[in-house]
Amino acid sequence: MKKTVIAHSPDADDVFMYYAIKFGWVDMSSVKFDNIAEDIQTLNEKALNGVYEIVAISFALYPHIRDDYAMLRTAVSFGEGYGPKLIKKKGVKLKRNFKVALSGKHTTNAMLFRIAYPDAKVTYMNFLEIEQAVLDGTVDAGVLIHESILTYDEKLEVEREMWDIWQELAGKELPLPLGGMAISRSIPLNKAIEYEQTLTKAVQVAREHKEKLSQMLLERDLVRIDAPTLDKYLELYANDDSITLSNIQYRAINKLFEIGYKHGFYDSLVKVEEFTIPTEYKEMRNS
Repeated sequence: MKKTVIAHSPDADDVFMYYAIKFGWVDMSSVKFDNIAEDIQTLNEKALNGVYEIVAISFALYPHIRDDYAMLRTAVSFGEGYGPKLIKKKGVKLKRNFKVALSGKHTTNAMLFRIAYPDAKVTYMNFLEIEQAVLDGTVDAGVLIHESILTYDEKLEVEREMWDIWQELAGKELPLPLGGMAISRSIPLNKAIEYEQTLTKAVQVAREHKEKLSQMLLERDLVRIDAPTLDKYLELYANDDSITLSNIQYRAINKLFEIGYKHGFYDSLVKVEEFTIPTEYKEMRNS
């Protein structure tokens, strides 16, 4: 059997969307799946170097890897009225050139932040270290992602929501594209279609059995948060809209790429529909 590694982040939504496969609820003929969990910027960097065949990425990274990876339509996370948060110590007034910690150069929140705060002094660190860096005074502020947006210390307060920056840049009707999955173009097309179908089924099954799967993740210490926080978090980032891309989500991703191109983050304007797997190939091949 071919062994295929799925590389995802250790945050609860990625774990939730993959573990229907890990627990054997969903499988794929002649393929044995394994997984590895790494922070999102590490995944972005490894995607840039073509390390993994199937990998979770920040949407903002995709135009940089479009020649080597196709975008999968499933296991996507968007914000709608919420998202990463710029936090600081309570009562602190930030200067124009404040020092800020971001979770990685190629993350979606980093691109939006750098557009909104061009004079800030940016340092990058693992997302798990950002909250403590602000508390310690290592940086003046930091952008929290993943579960941290629900659990940050009471000594901290929100300076600005990335959602608000997104709305100012993109308009008020589009959800905020945060993360998705990419698949290597080295995989034969008919097999890539099967991988996408399997991963889509995994997210669908996870949603259908949310309560049971959540309990199993908690019992095995596979997530960093308690049951009530997990339930709330999954409804934010691993919800029914995570199963497969919708028309409005396509529009949102394209708007993100348009904004990035306009501000010099990309060398050309990318339309995500042109870089997904052409599923009609399998139908044509079998006709």
